[in-house]
Amino acid sequence: MAAQERAAFEERLKSYEGRGTTTSGVGRDPVNEPMIRHWCEAMGDAHPAYRGPGAVAPPTMLQAWTMGGLSGHQGHNTAHDELFALLDGAGCTSIVATDCEQEYLRPLRPGDAITFDALIESVSGRKTTKLGTGYFVTTRMDVRANGEPAGTHRFRILKYAPAARRTQRTEGSGAAPEGGRGGPSEAKRPRPVVNRDNVGFWDGVAAGRLLIQRCGGCGVLRFPWLPGCNACGAAEWDTVEACGTGTVYSYVVMHHPPFPAFDPPYAVGLIELAEGVRMVSNVIGVPCEEVRIGMPVRLAFLTVDGEWELPVFRADPPGGSAGGGEG
Repeated sequence: MAAQERAAFEERLKSYEGRGTTTSGVGRDPVNEPMIRHWCEAMGDAHPAYRGPGAVAPPTMLQAWTMGGLSGHQGHNTAHDELFALLDGAGCTSIVATDCEQEYLRPLRPGDAITFDALIESVSGRKTTKLGTGYFVTTRMDVRANGEPAGTHRFRILKYAPAARRTQRTEGSGAAPEGGRGGPSEAKRPRPVVNRDNVGFWDGVAAGRLLIQRCGGCGVLRFPWLPGCNACGAAEWDTVEACGTGTVYSYVVMHHPPFPAFDPPYAVGLIELAEGVRMVSNVIGVPCEEVRIGMPVRLAFLTVDGEWELPVFRADPPGGSAGGGEG
């Protein structure tokens, strides 16, 4: 696309900024206790503010009350579809969600009737990323409860043309992960996001220890690491070291899509540790078709790309003879 054509195209994209996608939308259900309970169970959030007399909904459920389900909402206008059609026509046929922002103006309580308006807030200029070249589109939803402003939800996606991928692999350049059958991959695995809230966990992994947070207020164990307790709200905490045994609580076997440095099929398990918390990790040491719910597993540490350690779980044979660490 020539520079003049690109400028005209981006001007057309910009013309969609401020155009509404939903006007006076109505939530399919009022705020209600069953949905709050399901959400809290799925998120593992046991905060007492979300149950009993005077309960409020978790603030992060803001968008949930606006969703239209599989059938969608009726009466929305075509601005969103038109914008995406323009981007598709320019080769930006792939999409990935990048982030969302929420602002809370008042608590939502059971019985509140939800209405909302949504619009296309911004369309970026042309951006080049590792995924490909495209445009960031931000939508904004203003949510009301019983007619009063309750919060704002911004959602940003990248609509892009995928970058060409190098698919050629050099024979003998590496080995497939345990449990997989695919060929070797030269790509490095993605690094974990380490921040001030979880740096202690990754320091423990580097030292060959799996650390679980323990609330300093009520003593509840929690995983993943959080800055405060879901049960009592206390900010104080210390850690306990996991003994390393557990069972497969649930699992999936990944076949598609392929990702660089991952050779499908491989098993990803939700592991229930002996201490009672659960974490997601790979199940190794057994063909992925043999992984089963309830299978005993034992902690191992996998050296990735010769640079860092990753906790994984090895199928534990009867008698528990599997070793803890892995070279």
